[in-house]
Amino acid sequence: MSALNQEHCVACRADSPRVTEQELQALLTQIPEWHVVERDGMPQLERTYKFKNFAEALVFTNRVGALAEQEDHHPQLCTEWGKTTVIR
Repeated sequence: MSALNQEHCVACRADSPRVTEQELQALLTQIPEWHVVERDGMPQLERTYKFKNFAEALVFTNRVGALAEQEDHHPQLCTEWGKTTVIR
């Protein structure tokens, strides 16, 4: 299995093959601050990043947005005072 930080995004569809529980656990070791949440029956990755204030959170959100656009993969971004939550 290759390192996740060397991979590029491939759009997922509801009928896409899913990783096994064993594969998921191995992949999660590469992204320890992320966790899996289930929404509408679909597992999704989620992580909250903390910042000193809203302005720093917004800068981060914009950087993630630019990377997401590059990869053509658009996560849900929730920016609040002192934090941004990324869901995908």
